This record gives sequence, structure tokens and C-alpha cells, in this order.
Amino acid sequence: MSTQTTETAAADPHVIRRATSDDVGAVARIWHIGWMDGHAGHVPPELVRHRQPEQFVSRAQDRVDCTRVAESGGQPVGFVVVKGDEVEQIYVDRAARGTGVAARLLRAAEDEIRRAGYRYAWLAVAVGNQRARSFYARLGWRDAGAFAYLAETEAGPLAVPSHRYEIDLTEGAASVSG
Repeated sequence: MSTQTTETAAADPHVIRRATSDDVGAVARIWHIGWMDGHAGHVPPELVRHRQPEQFVSRAQDRVDCTRVAESGGQPVGFVVVKGDEVEQIYVDRAARGTGVAARLLRAAEDEIRRAGYRYAWLAVAVGNQRARSFYARLGWRDAGAFAYLAETEAGPLAVPSHRYEIDLTEGAASVSG
């Protein structure tokens, strides 16, 4: 159940709430499509081979307790996964891109990380994913440099050329309840 006020929910068609097991299918679908959109051609081909639809279902199920979803009209249209001080995943359904829901999800993740007592939040972006890199920069995240992100696969971790983006959560970041 959302902690937003009725007034806020009426002004914004996207409600941010904690995920439930009922959301796993929608989250997996959004994640698979979004991952392919943002990563195809930007990550090692062997990682793409591991990222099949059923794998996203199991990963979504494993992360349900640390996932928040954005919904519109009662349907999930995006999600964010927070693990410690990391924004591990953030994806929005193609139909909801450009609506501001990604920014709301990212701010909700920042708030969650701040409430957990961290001063900084971080996330990884595949080197070639310029659309995502521009998005994070617009929202005040800074590129802290290149590194090899260890992506989970059934065969073990796989190094993915990435950039680490960080934000100082004490520098007046916007707050979103949810």
C-alpha cells in the first residue's frame, strides 16, 4: 500500500510502492525488455546469452523485498531495486518512458538509501549506454569513472565494462515519498 497522500496521487498518475510477489511477472517483463534496449551491443555477447526471459523472472523473485514499483492505473510501469547503497536496477516500461516515472523511481531509491544512513549512493551503467548516462547526469549524478561491474550469471560473475555513477545524498537531493 502506498504511503502517498490522496492529493499527491491525484496530481501524479504514478504511485511508487513496495513490490509484492504479484509484481514479479510484470517486473521481469519490464526488466527484460529494458535490459535489452539498454545493453544490447554494449555488453559482452556472453552476458546477452545469459539474459533470457526466464532468468529475469528468477532475478525479480529474488529481489522482491528490495524492489519498489511505479504503477499507473493499477499496473506496474517501472521499478527500482536498492541493495545497500547501490541502485542495482532501474527500468521503465517503453510506454511510460518520458513521463517522469524514471526520475521519481530514482529519487525514491535515493531517499531509501539516505534513510538507511548512507551519505552516497552509486550505480553502474554500461559504457555504451549513453541514454542512461545522460539521464543520471541530468539528475545530479556524477560519473566517478570506469570500472568492471561483476554481473551475476548462472555460470558465475562476468565483468562488464561500466561507469560508476555516484550522488552525494546530503547535497539537497529532491525527496519523494513512497
